[in-house]
Amino acid sequence: MKMKLIKRQPLIFALCLSLLFAPAVSHAAPPQQQGRVVARNPAAQAQTSAAPQQAQLVNRVLPNGFEIIVLEDHSVPLVTIELAVKNGSYTEPPELNGLSHFYEHMFFKANRAVANREDYVQSIDKIGLVFNAETSTELVNYYFTTTSPNIGIAMRFMRDAARYPLFDEGQFEQERQAILGELDRNESNPYGYLGRAMNDRLFYKYPSRKSPGGNRDTVRGATTDAMRLIQSRYYVPNNAALIVTGDVTPEAAFRLATELFGDWKQSEDPFVKFPPAEHPPLPKSEGAIIRQPVQNVVIQLGWQGPSIGKDNAATYAADVFSFILQQPDSRFQRALVDTGLVSGVSVLYLTQRNVGPITVTVQTTPDKARAAVEAIYNEIRRFNEPGYYTDEQLESAKALLEAEDLYSREKLSNYAHTLSFWWASTGLEYFRGYHANLRRTSRADISRYVTNYIQNKPHVGLALMSEEAAGSSKLTPENLIGR
Repeated sequence: MKMKLIKRQPLIFALCLSLLFAPAVSHAAPPQQQGRVVARNPAAQAQTSAAPQQAQLVNRVLPNGFEIIVLEDHSVPLVTIELAVKNGSYTEPPELNGLSHFYEHMFFKANRAVANREDYVQSIDKIGLVFNAETSTELVNYYFTTTSPNIGIAMRFMRDAARYPLFDEGQFEQERQAILGELDRNESNPYGYLGRAMNDRLFYKYPSRKSPGGNRDTVRGATTDAMRLIQSRYYVPNNAALIVTGDVTPEAAFRLATELFGDWKQSEDPFVKFPPAEHPPLPKSEGAIIRQPVQNVVIQLGWQGPSIGKDNAATYAADVFSFILQQPDSRFQRALVDTGLVSGVSVLYLTQRNVGPITVTVQTTPDKARAAVEAIYNEIRRFNEPGYYTDEQLESAKALLEAEDLYSREKLSNYAHTLSFWWASTGLEYFRGYHANLRRTSRADISRYVTNYIQNKPHVGLALMSEEAAGSSKLTPENLIGR
């Protein structure tokens, strides 16, 4: 099983960014969408494709609050069944940090059906079932992909894993060691230090709420009683959804899901009794140099961005503007990459219900590091200038973002993860209106986003470099925050 970031990871920073905040990308493109779409006429293709594709997405909420979401496509005889749960690090105070991920590791272990050696369990290995799970900040999701005739077997196993886990002590100890190994691997990667340093500073009061991997102490001290606590609190039907994509009709999916999950007992809303922590604004900007044995220099600037439910308009503007900045012909790229100051630049906004981070990340060399930082801040000061981007770039960004989402539906086994992400962090209605709201994004919306969240706002500036590079680069913490 794996933890995975939830957003687009462009350019050369996939490795580095995969360790930051644990999930990442610009909000228009959750988990599997990596890189840019190249379309000959993206605006026209998006307009002609959007209506039929959107119409295939249907949902139903059972009386117990369990939501079933179906995206039908009979082009390939495969079906993916995914359970999405609103859990993850944003539900974790320090004493529980990492236990959502621990629970994910236990999900596919012994359950009631396995203990009873039910007949269908004996056939699991024979039906070509592919399964995995992911833990992120605001979502834990579990998924099976199999041939469509086996949807009943897969959904029964999902039911038994979700509702009737046994938390076998022997398996629990095995997974504890596996998770500690994951933490060891993350900690041995120098880029992990940059991610933790940014997380701890940007979300300084509640850093555990943005750290899905957790820490060694909570993993070492975890018990099966803690697993039962998480199950009772978050693994309830009114805090979960079943996403079914591929070769299945909505009626068949609803019928089977109702049969297997309809009697799952509803519980109180966990976010009423245990509301997520409110991350306070940064009181001031902070810069720091992180010394690790790396060859080049990685510079990252971070801001607290907009939250779903508080400033939805800014989330659309963040997506569009980030996409404009990412394009090779943008003024931002020309000022940094084309001049040779940096070898790559990434601009990301991660859509979140509970404060999404905005990051600018560049890779450079020690002799160019200070000039690169100065160039970044020089561009940021110009973001709101009328000519910083053209009308054509604005419209192209909106069309390409829409096209990128539509093209990603070609592989519905992956697109199920995208639906889980939107359902958990934004709600299905936000997702359904996403394309229309992208099209409505104006220069005024982008200007308000830049003014309210980036320009002259407290932020964090970090540089990851070796001890030797720190001495030769002449870069200071003050430089990293634009002073």
